[in-house]
Amino acid sequence: MTTITHARVLRIAAPIILSNATIPLLGAVDTAVIGQIGQAAPMGAVGLGAIILTTLYWVFGFLRMSTSGLAAQAHGAGDLPERAAVLLRALMIGGTAGLLLVLLQVPLTAAAFRIAPASDAVEGYARSYLAIRIWGAPATAMLYALMGWLIALERTRLVLILQLWQNGLNVALNLWFVLGLHWGVPGVATATLIAEWSGLALGLWLTRDAFGPVLAAAWARVFQAAPLRAMFTASRDIMGRSVMLQLSFTSFVFLGAWFGDVTLAANQVLLQFLELTAYALDGIAFAAETLVGQAVGARALAEARRAGMISMQWGFAGAFLLAGAFALTGPAIISLMTTAPDVRAEARQFLPWLIAAPVIGIASWIYDGIFIGALMTREMLRAMLISVLIYIVALVLLVPTLGNHGLWASLMILNTTRALTLRRAMPALERRIAA
Repeated sequence: MTTITHARVLRIAAPIILSNATIPLLGAVDTAVIGQIGQAAPMGAVGLGAIILTTLYWVFGFLRMSTSGLAAQAHGAGDLPERAAVLLRALMIGGTAGLLLVLLQVPLTAAAFRIAPASDAVEGYARSYLAIRIWGAPATAMLYALMGWLIALERTRLVLILQLWQNGLNVALNLWFVLGLHWGVPGVATATLIAEWSGLALGLWLTRDAFGPVLAAAWARVFQAAPLRAMFTASRDIMGRSVMLQLSFTSFVFLGAWFGDVTLAANQVLLQFLELTAYALDGIAFAAETLVGQAVGARALAEARRAGMISMQWGFAGAFLLAGAFALTGPAIISLMTTAPDVRAEARQFLPWLIAAPVIGIASWIYDGIFIGALMTREMLRAMLISVLIYIVALVLLVPTLGNHGLWASLMILNTTRALTLRRAMPALERRIAA
């Protein structure tokens, strides 16, 4: 376990931040390219299809996090065969889960359109989009595992290369297939499908040391009961915690609809500030995840504490920087995102909550990284359950009296409670490392 420094944390975080910046750009290019067709239905179909697949693939988030925590601990312990075995298990789980989505595509698509009905034209285009893109599910799931493994080993520059390749190829093929060959919606889907499988091929090459001299020893461990149980337990807890968090944000959107179309639209604009915050600060949380995981594997309590402290310092520095940027440029950003005067005015009224949001939320995000690295997933699940219950109480008490301000206050309370409940569990985490 080498010394943890500020520079080391930033070396891990910076490529993730740059990598995240390519994600919204890809969505914008998809929209712009299909928009050149000049019809509303294809644009709506691509957006709807992408949301359906994003929702399905969101479940695979547990695979990245559990792989990262397990691989970081094996790396910190110097156990190279187990480090490789973690990746092999995750790839097998991801490939199997992705193949299951392919096999279940008909009922899943039918259920999606029952939940989110669309016009015949949009649904027709969306079905053709999904029929092509669903074949990328195994690649996407396995890419989650590969990225988690690379992050655990501090190889975040390779994650950046992987994202730049995949998203860059996607953009280039989009332009060729849609604008050059005039394939329309199937062209957008085919471009993404090719990019996903090429990304998997590149990812496997970037992680090739897991398939080198240690492969035989790693393969002998893949089906051992104890490591499989650890991965299953961590994945189950992380998924449960993620489902509760997602339901909380979903309820926020639904409750915002009670206050009318203008407030609903304003909240949607302001939620983009939260998304930007997550993209910008995720890298710091990933650094905490990696370095704490390695420290746990090495049984290095002092280094685990230092990793958490430095990550928290940089997290708050980034949060205050974002808060200042939102305070200075927030009204202008709102004006860029909507031309409706009433929505602009409404969004500006609630902008102070978004200025405060990075500072209020950063501790919970860094603690998430710390606990994922330590694989204290049961504590994460318990903390989230308590936080969601308090969030519900806040909604009941504040929304009827304060309206949309009460809704935003409840969301801030959720993040504050997440941080406090995880902070309370820190002594248990430290005892585990010292044991």
